[in-house]
Amino acid sequence: MRWLIPSVGDLIFVALFCMLAFTNLSTRLLGDAGIGWHIRTGQFILSTHSVPHIDPFSSSMTGHSWFAWEWLYDVIVGWLESFTRLNGVVVFTAFMIALVFSLAFRTLMRRGTNLGLALILVMLTASASMIHCFARPHLVSWLFTLLWFRILDSSEKRVAFNSRTDEPSLADSIPQNLLWLLPVTMLFWVNLHGGFLIGFVLLGIYWIGAAWVWFRPTQNGFDGALSKIRAGRQLRDLTLMGTLSFAVTLVNPYGIALHIHIYRYLSNRFLMNHIDEFQSPNFHYVAQKCFAALLLLTLIALAARSRGLRASESLIIIFAIYSGLYASRNIPTSSLLLALIIGPRLSNAMTRFSDSLKMGVSSIAFLGFGRFFRRMQAIELVLRGHFWPVAAALVASCITVNGGYLGSRALIHAQFNDKRFPVAAVNYLEKQSLKGPVFSPDAWGGYMLYRLYPRVKVVIDDRHDFYGEPFLKSYLATIHVEPGWRDFLDQHPAQFLVLQKDSALANILKETAAWQLTYSDDVAAVFVPAQSHD
Repeated sequence: MRWLIPSVGDLIFVALFCMLAFTNLSTRLLGDAGIGWHIRTGQFILSTHSVPHIDPFSSSMTGHSWFAWEWLYDVIVGWLESFTRLNGVVVFTAFMIALVFSLAFRTLMRRGTNLGLALILVMLTASASMIHCFARPHLVSWLFTLLWFRILDSSEKRVAFNSRTDEPSLADSIPQNLLWLLPVTMLFWVNLHGGFLIGFVLLGIYWIGAAWVWFRPTQNGFDGALSKIRAGRQLRDLTLMGTLSFAVTLVNPYGIALHIHIYRYLSNRFLMNHIDEFQSPNFHYVAQKCFAALLLLTLIALAARSRGLRASESLIIIFAIYSGLYASRNIPTSSLLLALIIGPRLSNAMTRFSDSLKMGVSSIAFLGFGRFFRRMQAIELVLRGHFWPVAAALVASCITVNGGYLGSRALIHAQFNDKRFPVAAVNYLEKQSLKGPVFSPDAWGGYMLYRLYPRVKVVIDDRHDFYGEPFLKSYLATIHVEPGWRDFLDQHPAQFLVLQKDSALANILKETAAWQLTYSDDVAAVFVPAQSHD
């Protein structure tokens, strides 16, 4: 029966997975058009049996070199789409998201967080992460960030664990040294997403933590000397695994050129200042407010003084807060890291608070809840069957292979939102004689490629690192109808322009004799050069 009884972590997985795969939330997962070019890239790789080094999608950058740095993810979603259409892509994305947050819950429990608080932290983290819950390869970095944290943190605890610490985790819950998994997982991470850099940030943080213990003066006699010896061994192991992990990152289709490209991309101030996902969060929205709640809980945890922070924990908090406030796209990983660090501290503070309460009606109820959660936590940690998550994933896979149907009932019908993307406009284009490229806003470029490639190419899409600063400056001048806005359209001619209906560019083209409006709906307007209009 222990293998069949679902744990709370299993229930979190099943609930998230079913909500994201079988409800209208599946449309939200396709809220970023970039998945379109990821799918077509994967299918390009599968058909040619090679990773592209020259761009095949853009008419304006023909012959230019391109880094398909997420090629392995592209192959996965490309293969899924070939057999199951978008249903398979959505189910795979839902599986990844559910796995991340169920694993985060289990990690919080393993680190000593009481069950009730762990649930609250996971719900806050999941809600904050909704800002970037799209079918894109960054989800892989969420998972690998969590795995690397677990490996590095458990390794440090094995070294530092002693009877004086009030760390809530138990010694027998600390696994054997798994540092050897770091280079193994890095081999996949570097070929799945550029977020592999987060792994080296975490490794560097734990390296500094070990170095701090090793270099600081010893004041506790034999125990202090033993701690320094263990820290020295940990420092050696982290150095070795870090070196191997970096060497493994060179095992990609582009070698060291990939690292140089990523550095140039992330250090380009113009791109960082103009790409929406790299903008600082706007705390007027729900997801950002949940992140703000986690920041507030972090301050409370630090003020609680339940135990001294390890150097590594302090640095992770600093890194998570800075990265989350720097760019909205970092909020999910920042939220995960903050929750994992503050969970045990808040739990320990709550325990000390309950112990200090005088007996009364309210205090008895508080203590009763505490005892209940501790019993549930003990049960949670011994339930390891995970039957229900496996069953849910298998059933969803069968439904997906069956075209989204369970019997005669359609349960999955994943598609792009026709209120967000120019679905009807592209339907119109497909009936036209398409010969030349199509121009649309960069945010729609991936969708255009998904619908129209290889029949036609696009002038621009959201691969900003590929197009570069000069190209994007000219494009933005056109989109915002700034002085010289015609230059971009003259330099990169297109057969059709597909624009947001009420955008500045669409409005001015309606008054321009050189362009003719041929189609319009509530989302998009389609223009053609006047001389080509029949």
